[in-house]
Order: sequence, then structure tokens, then C-alpha cells
Amino acid sequence: MILLSLALAAATQTTPQSKAQRAPTPAALPADPREARYQRCVTLADRDPAAAKAEATRWRLAGGDYFAQQCLGLAFATERNWMAAASAFDQAARAAELGHDVRAANYWAQAGNAYLAAGDAGHARTALDAALAAGELTGFALGEAQLDRARALVAAGQPAAARVDLDAALVNAPADPLAWLLSATLARRMKDLPRAQKDIAQALARSADDANVQLEAGNIAAVAGDEAAARKAWSEAARLAPPDSPIRAETAKALAQFPSR
Repeated sequence: MILLSLALAAATQTTPQSKAQRAPTPAALPADPREARYQRCVTLADRDPAAAKAEATRWRLAGGDYFAQQCLGLAFATERNWMAAASAFDQAARAAELGHDVRAANYWAQAGNAYLAAGDAGHARTALDAALAAGELTGFALGEAQLDRARALVAAGQPAAARVDLDAALVNAPADPLAWLLSATLARRMKDLPRAQKDIAQALARSADDANVQLEAGNIAAVAGDEAAARKAWSEAARLAPPDSPIRAETAKALAQFPSR
């Protein structure tokens, strides 16, 4: 039986930029007179990243410190320049730590997410360890950092540790379909079929129009010996995937294992 491997450390390529750009900040942040300029810079980063990079650079030279550095990271993230974004967030986090500002935790989380998008799981793990060790993240922001660290742990070949972080992420960010998808994938790989079936059902309930979710639903159905469900899910994944997506080839290979009808 051919079982397609959905890479847990990079299961969805559409999420990292949105999280880096919209990552929530810790609650109860202290007031800072630089906030107004920061908000203008963030808005600009989303609309015109080149202009935002120029503004952030000027502001940093004029004393914008980690506010300017973090805005620079957001501008790079909009451009999908993940390594540059990760470096900017990393520098913002270090500066915020020196200033004893609780924003450092969020900057570390953003750095970790950007490092993952850049394919650097090692630096991602370091940044996410720092984000979570700070103890300042709560709610959804905490869950997303736990989810990202789980991805880094899988990339490092530590599935048991990833399981701990994924379970925590499901508690803190239960609305995120990616958390359920990755949890289901990890459960399948660890041969826990009941858990995989339960969690993929949650992912489908939240994001049935995601080709990655349908692909994994087919993988899990195939493990369970349910040919009809596997065919249906894989066919739906192929329908939803963009024409140039590798999912098209993967689903074709998966469906070929079954005799033609």
C-alpha cells in the first residue's frame, strides 16, 4: 500500500507569511510613545513593503530600536523574503530583551515562524524556545508558537517531543486547522490510527477546502483500509490543488494503487 508522506514540518506553504505578518502581541503591553509611528509602519509594510523597509531603516537610525526592526521584518515577510524577515525579527527580539520589554516573546515567535518558512528548523527551534521560555505569550499566540516548535521538532526527528507541543497547541489554538492537520499526520506516522482519524475529522470540519487536509484524510483512510474514503479524499485534494502543485502528482500516484473501475 502506497502511503503518501505529508511533510509535517512544512505541511502548508500558505500559513507562515500570514502568521509572521499578523502574529498577536502579548497582552498588557506597556505604553510607548513610538506606538503610533509603529502602527503606521506596519500598515505600510502590508501595502508597500519597499517603502516600509525604507521607513524602518530611517527610523532605526533615528532611535526606533526594536519597533523599527520588527516593522522591517514584517516588510520582508510581505515580500516572502523569509531569511531576511527572520533575521530582522531575531534582532528585534534581542533588542527588546535588552530593554526588558515583554514584546521580545512575540518577536522571538515571529522569528521562529519565519525561520521555518525559510527552511531553517534549527534556528527556528532556538527562537521558539526563547519565545516560550519567556512566559509572556498567552492564548492563540501561545498555541501558534507551540505549533511552530512542534514543526521544528519533527524536522529534528523528535516526534515524541513534537507530540507534547502539538497537544498543547490544540488547547491554546483549537481554531487553527493546521494544528489539527499536523496532529493527525503525526498520529498516523506514530501508528495511532484512532487519534489520526479523530484529529483529521477536526481539520476537515475547519478547512475541508484545503488540498493538504484532503490529502492527509486520504492517507489516513488508506491506512484504515477504507478504499472508498481514500479515493474520495485524494480526488478532492487533486481538484482543490493548483495546477502546478505537487499534490496533483502525489494524488495521482496514490490513486494508481487501486484497480481501475
